[in-house]
Amino acid sequence: MRKVLSLILAVVMVLSLSLTGCSSEKPAGDQGQASDKKVTLKFSTTTADTSTWTLGAKKFAEIVGEKTNGRIEVKVYPNDQLSGGNQSKGIEMLMSGSTDITFHSNIIYSVMDERFGVISLPFLINDTETADKVLSGDGGEAINKILLEKNIIGLGFGENGFRQVTNSKKPIESPADMSGLKIRIPGIKMFISLYKALGADPITMNFGEVFTALQQGTIDGQENPTDVISSSKINEVQKYMTVWDYSYDSIIFGMNKDKFESFSSEDQQIIRDAAKEACEYQRQINREKAETQTQEFIDGGMQVNKLTDEQKAAFKEAVQSVYTEYEPIMGKDLIDAFR
Repeated sequence: MRKVLSLILAVVMVLSLSLTGCSSEKPAGDQGQASDKKVTLKFSTTTADTSTWTLGAKKFAEIVGEKTNGRIEVKVYPNDQLSGGNQSKGIEMLMSGSTDITFHSNIIYSVMDERFGVISLPFLINDTETADKVLSGDGGEAINKILLEKNIIGLGFGENGFRQVTNSKKPIESPADMSGLKIRIPGIKMFISLYKALGADPITMNFGEVFTALQQGTIDGQENPTDVISSSKINEVQKYMTVWDYSYDSIIFGMNKDKFESFSSEDQQIIRDAAKEACEYQRQINREKAETQTQEFIDGGMQVNKLTDEQKAAFKEAVQSVYTEYEPIMGKDLIDAFR
């Protein structure tokens, strides 16, 4: 009997050592989900299925799917459908983790925190080369730090583009031409101050109402990048467009911080690399479209005038009060990061 018990104990000890050696626990310091677990991420974009925003998001989904052999699947939801078309709510859902990733304009972020409006200060960023430089440098780093405060990881910057102004009354060539014009603007306080400084009457309204309001003459004009003007057919109900590149509009590639940190370091790098490539792709096709769309407006009968540097200088001088007002709000250091 004693021999039998000794044999049983020996077998138990061998099995115990074997199980310990084959433990599935991750090594110390490894974090995130197991590499064989399939995950589906929800990616929300503000604009339509054919927009450069959504095309950029689909590019990201494609790259991540290929790099992980389908283990990480990214589903793209255009038109802010996850938040019922409400862009601000879309950012709130990203912060809470109800949505995993979004492409949202820095202007929409600025409704939540006015510091995000720094990217779109009037005539601060003069061209796309400058935009790429500051957003990949000190400026982008500063924005990413603010995003972290909101439980968001900034993974890159796409582009909505330079915002142009259209109207039904007359060509706009000097600040005096803005006097009294009812111009629809997005709900950012900084733009209200800006247009009042130019003598215009800024009107905020849901973008879905803008086409009808322009068609009926409730408002005289609006301002947006060319891709939005084109995709919304605003050029069909506006006679004049002024190309003045007065404000740069970036789109932030943001991912919920908790979701990002749930991945292994290897998967985090795949996500970072894919986001960078997708943002570069989106910016490229957005810029290509901007060139052709302006010509399409002209071919369709729209009168388009492009301001000279001298004309732009007059507008820039007229809106200096915006900097005086918003430097204490945004912070001089943050503004300087974009100069």
